[in-house]
Amino acid sequence: MSKIFAWSISAALAGFLFGFDTVVISGADKQLQELWGTSDAFHGSVVMAMALWGTVVGAIFGGIPTNKFGRKNTLIIIGVLYLLSALGSAFANDPITFAIFRFLGGLGVGASTIAAPTYVSEIAPPKDRGRLVSLYQFNIVLGILIAYLSNYLLRDTGAQPWRWMVGVEAIPAFIYILFVVFIPRSPRWLISKSRNEEAARILQDINPKADLEKRMIEIKKQSESQITGENIFMKKYRFPLILAFLVAFFNQLSGINAFLYYAPRIFESAGLEANTALLSSIGIGVVNLLFTLLGVFLIDKVGRKKLMFVGSIGYIISLSLVAAAFFLNWGGLWVPIFLFLFIAAHAIGQGAVIWVFISEIFPNHLRASGQAFGSSTHWVLAAIVPSLVPVLFTTIGPGYVFGFFAFMMVLQLFFVIFMMPETKGKTLEELGEELSPGHNKQAFQQ
Repeated sequence: MSKIFAWSISAALAGFLFGFDTVVISGADKQLQELWGTSDAFHGSVVMAMALWGTVVGAIFGGIPTNKFGRKNTLIIIGVLYLLSALGSAFANDPITFAIFRFLGGLGVGASTIAAPTYVSEIAPPKDRGRLVSLYQFNIVLGILIAYLSNYLLRDTGAQPWRWMVGVEAIPAFIYILFVVFIPRSPRWLISKSRNEEAARILQDINPKADLEKRMIEIKKQSESQITGENIFMKKYRFPLILAFLVAFFNQLSGINAFLYYAPRIFESAGLEANTALLSSIGIGVVNLLFTLLGVFLIDKVGRKKLMFVGSIGYIISLSLVAAAFFLNWGGLWVPIFLFLFIAAHAIGQGAVIWVFISEIFPNHLRASGQAFGSSTHWVLAAIVPSLVPVLFTTIGPGYVFGFFAFMMVLQLFFVIFMMPETKGKTLEELGEELSPGHNKQAFQQ
């Protein structure tokens, strides 16, 4: 198990860079707008959101190298993209150059949401799969916390602190590349490429006590059952496709990325001073980390569905309170407190579940494509929603924005109760069969 854990954590470090890259820009937000004198619209949609547009492209097309070159090689390419992005952004002297290098980092983030969960789900034993795949999410929130902390510590470094803020990412990017070079290839990917002997050696290494011949036959059976030209949009895969879409859709319509991008700005809107706002952002990172740890601990014990249910209730309460705080002008620390509750609800629910769930619900030969579809849905919305935030805050106000997010979480609650299946404890091959036509979805939900 220690080997599998080491390989899983190495692949999941792509999540650390995802979290760091996504949030590090929040510390540079206002500095960059003042430095280059850009409008709210240009600043929001180009300077701030260009990494997210890169993420959309990475998520849409990331399934191609993940299938063609393998999970491991794609993870190495992702590390190189992060490294180039960090160094290029730090030395940029105009908003367009900055945006281009941020776009490269976004490509890495988008592709990592496919390659890393797919890889870990394919090497993990069923009983530990939720916990091991959710190490990716744990690394995301660890990256977020370290980015907030790094921004705070570097806030007075040099004449332009933002350069240090975005450039320091080169260090973990380089370390990640070194780690991922030494992980084995995914045995399921190797079998799909008819590299059976290499796959058998890795499967034996993963679980020496398992019946190797039986496992090989099971995986080969699903791999060989694929029809040339099959894709995730065929009628027989409609149910997992809808599940992937809705989980990703509701993830972003909670407002999570809008909040992570603009946490200091939101706190300042609520009346906190700039330094206090930056410090409160670190608090967000700590809460996120603690409740993600709780989610990682519980996901294989209570299952994905219960965590999503608890998270949905927490979302509805916290977002309604945040909206009320802005409408009724509750001052002081009310907004940070309610947003801490929001982050806790996200971390234990959607945060812990999304990448695990999407990596489980598609059959082996379509897993990377299905993961790409779910990730693309997630990231298209993750690009659109934060791009609109600066404009919406100044036009309709934060209260209405958070009220809308609360309403969307009521809809998520209905999705969880009436549609979402439980996937814990089953092999990927069993899930591939059970979510196909002819399966009793009602029974599967129990």
